[in-house]
Amino acid sequence: MQFVIPIGLIVLGLVTGKCIETRHLSNLAKREEDLKELKVCNLRRLPAELQITESFIVTGSCVIATDYFKVFAAALRNLFGGEIKAYRSLMSRARREALVRLLEQAKKLGAGGVWNVRFETSTIQGKKKKPGGVEVLAYGTAVKSA
Repeated sequence: MQFVIPIGLIVLGLVTGKCIETRHLSNLAKREEDLKELKVCNLRRLPAELQITESFIVTGSCVIATDYFKVFAAALRNLFGGEIKAYRSLMSRARREALVRLLEQAKKLGAGGVWNVRFETSTIQGKKKKPGGVEVLAYGTAVKSA
């Protein structure tokens, strides 16, 4: 009887987390489709043939918290060692969301692409040094060309 609440929380975390993650991934796919005409590149230098008329610094950031199930799965994985796969989707979603926000800002400014795109990540710690979430910052130079 003493395990009912923790097991219930784990199952609730799994179901709720999966629903939220699925909805977020669907929303991301739609927004990425709307932004696919923008060029994205991590090169520092622009091609010489590109005639730049204007440039801007653009940023996008995202914080995504872990759910109860991911914390539980990570704790189990830490016992045995190895990659914590539960956090892989968390990082992927945060990177994609930050990039989409960066591209949305570039599109509002009328840019045709974003160059020198970089990502910075940080972990946000929860109670008792448990991971609370992840923050991703994407930044780059949006350019308008002739």
